[in-house]
Amino acid sequence: MNARARPGVREGARLGVLALAMINVAAIVSARNLPVMAEYGWAMLALFALAILVFLIPIAMVAAELGTAWPRDGGVYAWVKEAFGERAGFLAVWCDYAENVAWFPTVLSFMAASLAYAIDPALASNKVYLVVVMLTFFWATTLLSLRGVGASSRLGAIGTIAGSILPAVLVVGLGAAYLLRGHPSQIPFSAEALVPDVSLDNLAFLGGIVLLFTGMEMAGFHARDTRDPGRVVPRAIALCVGIVVAFSVLGSLFLAFVVPQQQISLVSGVMELFASVLDSFGAGWLLAPLALVVTLGGVAHLAPWILGPAKGVAAVAADGVAPARLGRVNRNDVPVGLLVAQGIGGSVFSLLFLLVPSVSTSYWMLSAVTAQIVIVMYALMFAAVVRLRHTRPATPRPYRIPGGLPGVWAVGGIGLAGCVFAFVLGFVPPSQLETGDTVVYVLLLGLAVVVLSLPPFLFALFRRARPTTPAPAVR
Repeated sequence: MNARARPGVREGARLGVLALAMINVAAIVSARNLPVMAEYGWAMLALFALAILVFLIPIAMVAAELGTAWPRDGGVYAWVKEAFGERAGFLAVWCDYAENVAWFPTVLSFMAASLAYAIDPALASNKVYLVVVMLTFFWATTLLSLRGVGASSRLGAIGTIAGSILPAVLVVGLGAAYLLRGHPSQIPFSAEALVPDVSLDNLAFLGGIVLLFTGMEMAGFHARDTRDPGRVVPRAIALCVGIVVAFSVLGSLFLAFVVPQQQISLVSGVMELFASVLDSFGAGWLLAPLALVVTLGGVAHLAPWILGPAKGVAAVAADGVAPARLGRVNRNDVPVGLLVAQGIGGSVFSLLFLLVPSVSTSYWMLSAVTAQIVIVMYALMFAAVVRLRHTRPATPRPYRIPGGLPGVWAVGGIGLAGCVFAFVLGFVPPSQLETGDTVVYVLLLGLAVVVLSLPPFLFALFRRARPTTPAPAVR
């Protein structure tokens, strides 16, 4: 997960290495995206290594430097603003908000598919069922969020464990137990199996690996809540990297071990693993209650994500950078207009499940749009860390990317190259899915990316003609 909602830290708190690392882990670790990489079998190991080198490690190093040098509220917005000004900072925080519009349906579909296993597993591939349940969960959670941060944070604490961490742990644990009982692996090991097919259409899913690792910048947001940022933040990020990589690689592998590649659903692949393993243990009756726990955990986990990014955009509007209307809040300090707009956008994207050939294709297209938007935000981060080394060299940096200017250029350059590569791959239809006409597929993705990223540029034009003023709170 990325910087969607940044869980608050109590006033006066001083986070240690483990506590800060766990904030990152809670934001990133999830079982939802494991089926994407499971499609590659043993070849996923080489692809994971590539993604870790060109994306995960650079993001971790950049977040450590920016977070310790500018440990301010606002995270990416503050960092990009320091480097390129308010408009670029607004674009970064808007991407954080807009990518959620496409991301929400992927989470909602995972929840709806999980609930199907408590009723009838066949419903997990029923498009009408999925959309009805998704919209019900989405708007119910949105209405709850109108009551303020308190209600969302209480649910979020439960949902982080039950909705994300628990399923990821169970995938690894149950998958290992399945193999230990003597069941054969669905992906026999061989040297040839470790080598990925490097054709573009086969590597298209690699762009989605961005969604497995987004959120690594979270530790940088909380640098001010540590006693020694130069020591705590880099160590926390290093610990988080180890945990996230372990869960991502092992979870994807065990899913591939248990579920045949032709049967892996991007939406319900995790529940398919649970069903296979529990049936083999003669404990199939546990599937329904487990499905309910995962579903309810997903609902709870969703609530903070609905409110957090909207409040970030509202804060920018209150500073006068964005239109004042975006900053208007209700008596619970909730930006109602942004939540309603987000709800309408998320609902429209949810209808994609009714229009495309398969449920897995819908899930992938939404994941691709999400990745494209969040990549823009990360590209701004990589560019910011390079520029700030040149324009603000005297600013104290408790953690510095090693190697001086060549080092920061190397890390930033590799990260930017990784972003460009992932962005291009996002427009390539994956060979593993039925996506229909290639031109239509590319045009739909391109249109979605333009629509979601265009508002900051339109707002800038509007601001030139009519300067904005800070938004009054509606009481």
